[in-house]
Amino acid sequence: MQLTQTSTALAKDTLEGLTSKTKRLSSKYFYDESGSKIFQQIMRMPEYYLTDCEYEIFYKQAHSIIGKANPDKIALEIIELGAGDGIKTKLLIKELFRQKIDFRYIPIDISEEILFGMAANMQKEFNELKVAPKAGDYFDMMEEIERYSETPKLILFLGSNIGNFTLDESVEFLSHLHRIIHPQDRLLIGFDLKKSPEVILKAYNDKYGLTRDFNLNLLKRLNEELGANFNLDNFEHAPLYDPQNGVAKSYLVSTCEQTVVFSALNRAIRFSKWETIYTEQSQKYDTEMIHNLAELSGFEVEKNFTDTQSYFMNSLWKPKQ
Repeated sequence: MQLTQTSTALAKDTLEGLTSKTKRLSSKYFYDESGSKIFQQIMRMPEYYLTDCEYEIFYKQAHSIIGKANPDKIALEIIELGAGDGIKTKLLIKELFRQKIDFRYIPIDISEEILFGMAANMQKEFNELKVAPKAGDYFDMMEEIERYSETPKLILFLGSNIGNFTLDESVEFLSHLHRIIHPQDRLLIGFDLKKSPEVILKAYNDKYGLTRDFNLNLLKRLNEELGANFNLDNFEHAPLYDPQNGVAKSYLVSTCEQTVVFSALNRAIRFSKWETIYTEQSQKYDTEMIHNLAELSGFEVEKNFTDTQSYFMNSLWKPKQ
């Protein structure tokens, strides 16, 4: 089996994760074509409150968000990290057109198929939209854009994607972003807030089995891209929420002793009965945590925007001078 560039990185991270003392797989590999389609279904579930709450913020407060981020109505570049389907972003784009602000939309995503499909749909919906999709690593693309453009930027990192990082990883990621951007740029970042553990768990263990399928799809991807022979029936989806630390975690649990062979890697990995694979974390925040994270990363909070239930927050940051 010939490995692609993406599969080579997947192979390296998979071997490192599955040979460590506590087995793990990186959540960044959830979003192949199948995983992305399942996640689109998850976002439409009533239990998955995150999408609806962030959509409500943009629907009701897009005018205030754009007004605070760009009070002088100057030309902007809107850069979205991990663009997804762009449904929420459309509300900001509509508001930019309504306020007659000159702007260019630059979505960045590692998945070319999803990225260019979304960009084409955006162009179809907004005939006058200037859109320049860029497929690749966030930081590589950001550095390229900042190197050649002095236009002020509003950078979007939505959907609580930051919650997939540990605190140290979040600070490292945001500090790197801070080093790249210019003083006039702004960052709008999505945070899932702490709330009832029952509400949170329902979002990660739904009755339709979509979150289970999303988690198991990671093993299916390893079968397809690395020639593994995972039997998906031998693993269970196991989510949990720790309210003390505000962290939701997802695991896959081996229900039997088994050995999985990776033909493309000429390796075999043994699993004990009830052994876990840690696949994802989703950090939940409060306002103090958000302000501390901004401070540690070289930013300061300009304004926070929340939904009516206070389930979700979009926080507008500016670089500290």
